[in-house]
Amino acid sequence: MNDRAGEYKINLTGDLRYKSFLPKPLPPNPHIELDEDAILLLSKANRSLGILEGISRHIPDNDLFVSMYVRKEALLSSQIEGTQATLDDILDPNIEGNTNKNVADVINYIKASQYAKKRLNDLPICNRLLKETHEVLMLDVRGGEKNPGEFRSSQNWIGPQGSTLNDARYVPPNVEDMKEAMSELEKFLNNEDDMDPLIKAGLAHYQFETIHPFLDGNGRIGRLLITLFLMEKQILSQETLYISYFLKRNRVEYYDRLMEVRIKGNYEQWIKFFLLAIYETAEDAIATIEKIDKLHNTNYKAVEKTGRAAKTIKKVFEYLESNPIIDIKKTSAELGISFNAASNAVKKLIELNILKQTESSQRNRVFVYEEYLKIMRKDT
Repeated sequence: MNDRAGEYKINLTGDLRYKSFLPKPLPPNPHIELDEDAILLLSKANRSLGILEGISRHIPDNDLFVSMYVRKEALLSSQIEGTQATLDDILDPNIEGNTNKNVADVINYIKASQYAKKRLNDLPICNRLLKETHEVLMLDVRGGEKNPGEFRSSQNWIGPQGSTLNDARYVPPNVEDMKEAMSELEKFLNNEDDMDPLIKAGLAHYQFETIHPFLDGNGRIGRLLITLFLMEKQILSQETLYISYFLKRNRVEYYDRLMEVRIKGNYEQWIKFFLLAIYETAEDAIATIEKIDKLHNTNYKAVEKTGRAAKTIKKVFEYLESNPIIDIKKTSAELGISFNAASNAVKKLIELNILKQTESSQRNRVFVYEEYLKIMRKDT
């Protein structure tokens, strides 16, 4: 085993004896050597992020788009951990009454992401921020009994269900080593150096997953860390980049490449994989924004031509862009318009082929902005 990334350490004795991984602090020694392919990927990833940042600043109602994107990322990130939910579940207008454990996981991820972004105004990325975000993520959901907001005080391990410390695929650092490693990671994240932020983000994500400081929720916090770091470095101003779909699609390779660093000290292959993830994700986000922008412009023009009622219809149409599944009662309450005004606006939007009714039940009719949802549902 190459010890560039760390080494295995023996804990306890006799029948209780086991080995845990002790990671070396970042940056790697010797330093990362980028070959031609990696340099090209780095330049493509940075260029695509620049384009994404530019166009996301110019889309109409950026906040609405971002709120949809945050929900999509929350869903994908939770799906990696085995959560069974769809985008339509998350957008259900009556979600409060229909929340099950799967949906609750995703809603908590959305809250954790929003909390962390706001907290970045007061704190740098540090262990305190990660713990606070973890508390929001794990509150009252599965795993909520596993010390939300606290680093673990017992040994954890990664492996198939039923595996033990001795046959686990990977055993993270013991509790003392974990605390030390998280303190070193905090320093690395906040050190002023000339390392490209994308490489730094990739190394930080690898190190966080390797340390596995929480009893549950490490994957979701580790993926959120990437976005938070790029926002802190002002490469992104909003949460428009999410690599969960790429990691979900390449899940086996993702875990194999993390192990390759631990076993062989080969950070370079991990960095290439990470840069490819950033590049493909940024390109995907650019394509999504362009499609949504085009759809918005087409439908907005149609709404503007609706005559006297255009003002109310426009209001409902704009509401649809962050709530593409609606019912009339909740829409009228949210927008502060009468039930009849909301109902008439919905009728008009159906005539314009913007909205479709889903359920035949007259009592609690639900309407869907299908074309918009089709774009956002991609990959979920």
